[in-house]
Amino acid sequence: MGEKVSTTRKNIVIGVGGGIAAYKVASVIRHFTESGHHVRVIPTEAALKFVGAATFEALSGNPVSTAVFDDVPLVPHVRLGQEADLVLIAPATADLMARAAGGRADDLLTSTLLTARCPVVYVPAMHTEMWEHPATQANVALLREHGATVLTPASGRLTGADTGAGRLPEPQEIALLGDVLLERPEALPYDLVGLKFLISAGGTREPLDPVRYLGNRSSGKQGYALARAAAQRGAQVTLVAGATADLADPAGVEVIRIATAAQLSEEISKRAPETDVVIMAAAVADFRPVHLSGAKIKKSDKGPAPIELTTNPDILAGLVRARRAGEIPDTTSIVGFAAETGDEHHGVLDHGRAKLARKGCDLLVVNAVGDGKAFGMDHNTGWILAAGGDETALPLGSKTLMASRILDAITVLRPDGGGTDGRCN
Repeated sequence: MGEKVSTTRKNIVIGVGGGIAAYKVASVIRHFTESGHHVRVIPTEAALKFVGAATFEALSGNPVSTAVFDDVPLVPHVRLGQEADLVLIAPATADLMARAAGGRADDLLTSTLLTARCPVVYVPAMHTEMWEHPATQANVALLREHGATVLTPASGRLTGADTGAGRLPEPQEIALLGDVLLERPEALPYDLVGLKFLISAGGTREPLDPVRYLGNRSSGKQGYALARAAAQRGAQVTLVAGATADLADPAGVEVIRIATAAQLSEEISKRAPETDVVIMAAAVADFRPVHLSGAKIKKSDKGPAPIELTTNPDILAGLVRARRAGEIPDTTSIVGFAAETGDEHHGVLDHGRAKLARKGCDLLVVNAVGDGKAFGMDHNTGWILAAGGDETALPLGSKTLMASRILDAITVLRPDGGGTDGRCN
């Protein structure tokens, strides 16, 4: 399928806290075991009230223990952390994070946390009041200060009739972020706090009649990965989503649904003036039908009727013009995407360079598409082109890893990110 990625077997510790969301962790364990990794599950005693040890043992293929005095000759409370390539805690309850932040070592899981020198990820899940309590927020800040990654919880239905922030993110989202830390063995930086991101994703659909439309093969996975990664790095993210492959809303992200290029243009134009970073990852249709039939177009013996098309607005170029005109702050960073194929005259990168020159955006992410590449795939590759002339190759990796690399480039681009501003206005 054009996206072979080698996987090195890693040692993964999955800690399970005592919350009702513990049942969701079964899917996370299965993801890592099916990816070929060695998984050891360490629940707390409270976690076993929700999910039995037999379930964790069957899914991981390894014994489950909660106590430091089990298998004493193997010294598991030290060895498991020392040998781990990733420690992932889900759900991370308020009590568990408090014990971890305080350096407690009163069970096998907290002892393992003290000996781990690999990336450690906490995935909080609790009631909104517990998540927002100053004590919990102080513990979260301390864990991040100690080098751990603490994810932002999702919002939604909690236990009972309650809803709000504190819901465990979907298992797939947890697994994808875990994959990134295996590919990029360092904590996710919490470096986008205070920044507002506006990201588009998915394909647009231009209706021909009540049942047909002009569209493309975009799945929205790259845009969703960008939204997910930006939110987990502390940004306030709004995602404007077109047609996607039934993707779950990223945790901590406001999602706005659209269908057509005109609707996308309206939403982006309305929100861009109050945004620090705009990323146009959506695959926007270049054309739309001039006339929309109110009834299904029927077959005819005379053959299909010609469809007259008109050009959709160039949203990316329009953003650059609006910034030059002062309608969008000069400090707003604008990032575009180019899905390209080579031809007999020029390669993908040549077309990308030409597009960057035409559009005038700050960064352009160039992807080769077609023949099992980019659209619909879980992995991606390409280049990041900067207006100042810098070009960075993006080796093949998960779309979440690519999102992380793109965000790294944005932080260098922005004056408030410690780098230089390479824009050409």
